[in-house]
Amino acid sequence: MRPLQGVGVLVTRPAHQAEGLCALIEAEGGRALRFPVLEILDPVDSEPLLALIDRLEEFDMALFISPNAVNRALNLIKARREFPAHLKIVAIGKGSARELERFGHPADIYPERKFDSETLLDMEEMRQVAGKRVVIFRGDDGRELLADTLRARGAQVEYAEVYRRGRPNADVDGLLHHWARGEIDVVVTTSNAGLRNLFDMVGKVGQQWLRNTPLVVVSERGAALARELGFKHPPIVTEASDESLVEAIKAWRLGRLSEGSSHER
Repeated sequence: MRPLQGVGVLVTRPAHQAEGLCALIEAEGGRALRFPVLEILDPVDSEPLLALIDRLEEFDMALFISPNAVNRALNLIKARREFPAHLKIVAIGKGSARELERFGHPADIYPERKFDSETLLDMEEMRQVAGKRVVIFRGDDGRELLADTLRARGAQVEYAEVYRRGRPNADVDGLLHHWARGEIDVVVTTSNAGLRNLFDMVGKVGQQWLRNTPLVVVSERGAALARELGFKHPPIVTEASDESLVEAIKAWRLGRLSEGSSHER
């Protein structure tokens, strides 16, 4: 039997980013239920972003906060100008580093272990930033920790908001039917914005099912939000890569099977 045989996994990633994860789940025997809870949209006003890109050579370091930030930023840059050769490239994690590699601009700095702002800021290269000019490519309403800390260390920091997050119009009734039939065993969310959207989208009835369903998150912040929202099971925390998410689901399934065996004994 394959490790996820018969397991229904609710995948909440944006539609354009979900298929790799869904394919891995299905390859392990699971059922991937696609329900995007975020849309990645263009900024309302792109002029400030384009003006910043036109003076990109003024910066010493470009920091990319997510694969979406990489994709949006580098497509815009490629359409307008050459990427400055001197610019040191920083990625917050493996997904962003992989996307940078795909564009032919490998990251000079990224964490090898946990992939979050705190871990990146702990790196020696990110401590030696006094006098440096840093641009952070991100979505709207991101955390302020990176910029605040880098400024406190003497860097000059500007934001380049290359996308905004929206909540999709979705068939919530179809999702609730899956829950009512017991077809959702575990939920995967990869951002706090996505988890909040999912919680709001499913309404009061769906929230009861959601709270009682094991949840995979990709940060301690996600786990804290799950506790705040009243989830009954301790959140499963892992890295944001497709492979890590699937391994976390497999470990959860193995643990549940082991519990069942011990109860039988």
